Parts: sequence; structure tokens; C-alpha cells
Amino acid sequence: MTRRLHLNAFLMNTGHHEASWRLPESDPYAHVELGHYVRLARTAERGTFDSLFLADGPQLWGDIAQRPAGALEPLTLLTALATATEHIGLIATASTSYNSPYNLARKFASLDIVSGGRAGWNIVTTAGAEAARNFGLDAEPAHAERYARAAEFLDVALKLWDSWEDDAIVADKAAGVWGDDAKIHPPRHKGRYFSVEGALNVPRSPQGYPLLVQAGSSQDGKAFAARYAEAVFTAQQTVEDARAFYAGLKSLTAAAGRDPEHIKVLPGIVPVLGSTQAEAEANERLLEDHIVHEHGVRRLEQLLQLEPGTLELDAELPAGLPSEDAVEGAKSRYTLVVALARRERLTVRQLIGRLGGGRGHLTVAGTPEQVADTIETWFTQGAADGFNIMPAVLPSGLEAFVDHVVPILRARGLLRTEYDGRHTLRERYGLPRPANQHVHTPALV
Repeated sequence: MTRRLHLNAFLMNTGHHEASWRLPESDPYAHVELGHYVRLARTAERGTFDSLFLADGPQLWGDIAQRPAGALEPLTLLTALATATEHIGLIATASTSYNSPYNLARKFASLDIVSGGRAGWNIVTTAGAEAARNFGLDAEPAHAERYARAAEFLDVALKLWDSWEDDAIVADKAAGVWGDDAKIHPPRHKGRYFSVEGALNVPRSPQGYPLLVQAGSSQDGKAFAARYAEAVFTAQQTVEDARAFYAGLKSLTAAAGRDPEHIKVLPGIVPVLGSTQAEAEANERLLEDHIVHEHGVRRLEQLLQLEPGTLELDAELPAGLPSEDAVEGAKSRYTLVVALARRERLTVRQLIGRLGGGRGHLTVAGTPEQVADTIETWFTQGAADGFNIMPAVLPSGLEAFVDHVVPILRARGLLRTEYDGRHTLRERYGLPRPANQHVHTPALV
């Protein structure tokens, strides 16, 4: 079979650039309008994307003066989008640190049923003291502790999704038997973090369980991904770094006893398009000119765990920053940002400009052909199985990508020209439907 790109549309209110909401074309209230997301979902579906994705966290992020803040709860929003689309996968972020396995497993199984097998779960452990304090904690749990809890959370969720066999519903009207109790398997789980007794109160869903997505690139994050993840959202600035990450994660996945082809690596890319290189660079400068640097300084000081007032706009990052091992928050993003600043000797002002569009993800300002060239290079040189498309401005950035970059990718044979029937999200990603752990298939003789 011809290897094809996997494209995911990462949708963030008015766009990924922090100043996108200030453009004349942008609606600063779009982040809470269903019609905005329906338009985006249908645009991504027109571009035959595999999936769309909503980020989320159980806290109000940062200073609401900076950009549109707050967000609709993603599982609720994706359920609405399931009725407005036919093919595209629907991936929601949900935290293992601030949820319970039973409730979350039920919600994702319900979304998978409602959407006809299009649900995905972006599994996060949630960094930051702000979220912790919303759940009665004085500080965020340690990084390793969050991943240990996440592993048990996933084990319990898998038991819950498998607590119904596929043919547990008999529906025998004549005999008066609706279901087969012998095909219900309560988890009866008692572990370090969770105690869950009963079977899920939702039948096994079309996919068995949702596509499992993960976004952490720390050592703990990569180990977790190798064990569980089927798609990984990641961030690298160079094709060399991306190739190293790709090869390393595939190797870890094989060492965990899984097929490396069953984990898809999707780096983030922020396309800023223009009909010429000069026009694209002008569009990028327009966005950077709308950045309020005071907001950026505060966010950067928080990421780098510095005291307020430490950073100077026209100086480089100070020496003596802590190592990744000393960071309990977003370890991999911390390392990426520091490495970018050191490698290119950026001032704080320049670094804020570089982070304004994608928070450390690769930004490509160029013509549709140049953006397609970058995507093709990474895809064919062992750096990616596809991309997390992160438009700087929405909806125009996604529409421009679909109208101008997608046709080039199709012409090069990298992307499907249409959806081949009604398939589940797993099938779109070339992944098998997981077998129920309670059903033993006889070996073929």
C-alpha cells in the first residue's frame, strides 16, 4: 500500500498565533460559538483530514488580557460536531490527573458510539500549580507521579472498555433475553490510585476504544507513549531533531512489544501562507507586530520558572537556567524553548515573536509549494507520519491550507483525494481494532 500522510487539524479559538484575535477578520468571541467550530470541522473534512483536535485543561490559562480565554468543554463540543460531519475523527484532550477513569471512559465510549467510531483521546497529565489548586492540592504532583497515575488510569480505562464483549447484547425478544450476563466482565480493580469495581454502563463502542493520542516528549512521556499511544503530537524545530525523535520513539515502541507502525508521529506545523515568499513574510510580520510583549514576558517567565521581572526584552535568556530534570511542569517544551533561544542567540523579544505563533512548534512562512515541500521532506525523510496542522489564524488559515496546500499534496500522491467510505478513526490511521482482552481467538492451524 502507498504510504499516505495523516493530517490532524489542531483547532484553537481564533488561531494559534496569540495576536490572531486582533486582526480585523477575527471574531474575538468565536471560541464559544458552535458555528465557528462547525465551519472549521467541515473545512478540515473538505481537506480529507484524518482528524481534528481540541486542546483543553482544567484551569483558566494565564492572563485573559492576552488572548481569548476559556473554552467549551471538548467532549461536549465534539459530540455536537459529530452530528455536523461524516468522516473526520474527533479528538478531545482530557487529563488523567483530574478525572476518574469510570466517568471519562464512559464519556469517550459515548462519543465513539454517537460519532460512529470517530473518537480519540489526547491523554495529558496536566502540568501547572493552577490546575492542582482547582482540585484541592497545594502544588502540582511531581512529573513522575503524574505519569504513574496516568499509567494506572489507562489500565483501568482499558478494562472498562473491555467490560462488555462485542456480542453481549442478545436482543432475543422471543426468549425474553436482552443480554448475556456471562459476557460482562467487571474490572474489580484495586490499585495505588484507583479502586473501580463495576462494568461500564455503556456497551463496547465501534472502535473498541478511542484512538489513544499522547503529546508529551519528556523521557516519562516517551515511555508512556511507547506503551499506550497510537498517535503522538510532538514539537521539533528541525528535521534532524524530528528524525531523532521519530526513530527513538519507534524503537521504544518495538522494545515495549508493540508494532512500531501502530504509533503515528505527527509534529506540529504552523503554516503562514502567501502567494509569494515576501507576502508570507509580510503576513507573519503583521501578526508579530500585534504581539503585546508584556504578556509574552510573563508567560515565558512562568515556563522557565523565573521570578517576575527577571527577563529583559532586548537581552538573551540569562545563564544558569535549571536543567530539564529540575522542571516538574512541561519538561519537553521547556527544553525545546531554551534550545531554540540558545541555538539562534535570540533576544527575549525575538523569542517571544518565534513562540507567538506555535509556542515552540515549527512555523513555516512561505508559498503553498514551500509549505508542501517542508511537509514532504519531513514525511519522506523519516521525521513524521503526518502533521498536526496549526493555522496561525482561524478560519482563514485553515481555509487557505485546504484550498492551496492540500491540492499540491494530493497531486504529489501524498494525501487522499477523497474519503474511501465510512471508516472509523482507527481505520483512517491504519490501525487494527483492538481485541477484547476477555475474548480468546483460537490460533489458526
